[in-house]
Amino acid sequence: MIWLLFVVVLLVNPFPVMSRASRWWFLREVARLLRSGSSRVEFADFWLGDQLCSLAFSLGNSYFVACSYARGFHSNSIHKCGHPALWGIPLVLGVLPFVARFAQSIRRWWDSQLITHLVNAGKYLTGIVYYLCYYLWRHHGAGRGTSFVFFCLLGTIYSIYASSWDLLMDWSLLRPHARFKFLRHELLYSSSIPFYYLAIITNVLIRFIWVIYIPKRGPSLALRTWIAALLEVLRRCQWNVYRLENEHLGNMDQYRITREVPLPYSFDELSHGTDVGDEDDRSQVRGSMRSSKSKQG
Repeated sequence: MIWLLFVVVLLVNPFPVMSRASRWWFLREVARLLRSGSSRVEFADFWLGDQLCSLAFSLGNSYFVACSYARGFHSNSIHKCGHPALWGIPLVLGVLPFVARFAQSIRRWWDSQLITHLVNAGKYLTGIVYYLCYYLWRHHGAGRGTSFVFFCLLGTIYSIYASSWDLLMDWSLLRPHARFKFLRHELLYSSSIPFYYLAIITNVLIRFIWVIYIPKRGPSLALRTWIAALLEVLRRCQWNVYRLENEHLGNMDQYRITREVPLPYSFDELSHGTDVGDEDDRSQVRGSMRSSKSKQG
């Protein structure tokens, strides 16, 4: 608790120490995230929203941390705070980033009328329904009934949906007839091509990390949740690298960032025009020289 209070005080500290500009930028972006959909969506807005989506486990479990501090760390605090009847609170906390990203995607579709933003909004809506099915399954005792079937069904749909979007849209991989097989024509990290294939495999596997909750035997629920949350954070770190690469290449393709600007004429035309101009200049010089010689004679 002392550490959490220290972090909060550090963020809102008004004094010009410890990168005040960066801290205030972060607070402004969080404020924009809380009112997602009410204004134009910039890159930093949906970037931060995606980072928080990977913290759904942490946000959901923040309730249990607060409850344990409130009740005291005695032997029954975990069981009382983790009672199935209280599943609504961690659900709301966990899906908040998905709701924000859903609103951002709808706003981007409204501003651009690009159908891809609606498809992206569907991904986050599917994620919300998936987490709802997960908590409902937990609420009914994590058995093998109807809630378990819906949990597995929505988990599979969301994992395939999100993995496909990661690879095809966020990373722009799996392009047909690409220069690098199953990747794309241009790569910034061309000296590390095997890592692209490794990222594809690990990204898909971690998207299906929810299967860790299915076995009845094995590690405790708390340990499984910690493992799933850790792997998701690692997946997001990997995702950030290739997402930024794809964004940079996209900016270059649209000349948002480039060192070379295309000229409105070809080099052949320029060379031909230059040669003609030089020839005319040389003819004028020779004519003036002949005229001056005739006058001297």
